Amino acid sequence: MAFIDTHTHLDDARYEHDLSAVIDRARAVGVQQMIVASIQASGWAKLQLLCQQFPQLLPAYGLHPMFMSQHCRAHIAELHEWLIQHKTIAIGECGLDFYIPDHDKQEQQWLFEAQLELASQFQLPVIIHARKSVEQVINILRRFPTVTGVLHSFSGSQQQAERLIDMGLMLGFGGPVTYSRAHRLHALIKWLPLSSLLLETDAPDQPDSTHHGERNEPAYLPTIIKAICSLKGIAQTELEATTTQNAQRLFKLPPI
Repeated sequence: MAFIDTHTHLDDARYEHDLSAVIDRARAVGVQQMIVASIQASGWAKLQLLCQQFPQLLPAYGLHPMFMSQHCRAHIAELHEWLIQHKTIAIGECGLDFYIPDHDKQEQQWLFEAQLELASQFQLPVIIHARKSVEQVINILRRFPTVTGVLHSFSGSQQQAERLIDMGLMLGFGGPVTYSRAHRLHALIKWLPLSSLLLETDAPDQPDSTHHGERNEPAYLPTIIKAICSLKGIAQTELEATTTQNAQRLFKLPPI
């Protein structure tokens, strides 16, 4: 098996003592590459070093909307310089989060649009966080028709999914699909074209139903794979081949 976990945060402090073992466990179950999405400027250097140490990790640099207190507009200029000097496969995690208390919509939108401008300039895909804000994200993306990317942990409607796919975006799914109560998400997975689907864990967050309350890991991706295969009525080999090709195409990755 050769799967790609397209969304992790393996630079999180919760992995400081056993990251090597976490990566080994992932590879043992077929997860050969793991994309690590950054959340704030102060973490870019650490992420770069980790990806140098572990070639299975692939970096994405960005400013996460849930951590607005850690960002300032000057970080966009810093990100521009960082992208010039350091190799990356995407910009992210970026986007909008209108669920968090006291969210500043205007500043979130400015920061998101500034990162989309960089994505257009550097011809990089974006890894998008959209919570309680899918419609707003769609409207903003329409102003950046050359930008591709993925809405990770997608929870919007089928109609929104259709529009995003028409715009060239992909959708990422992880632990939430494994919960029996996720009826709307299950219906979306059944309908979704396989060519628009990416696999992710969002580790250490959003564990699947068999690891509820635990620290999540890329090694748990097979539980997500099993759930998606069951919902779509396809073999694991088909999901492996297509989702790996999807990730390689979007992020311009060489064959594993």
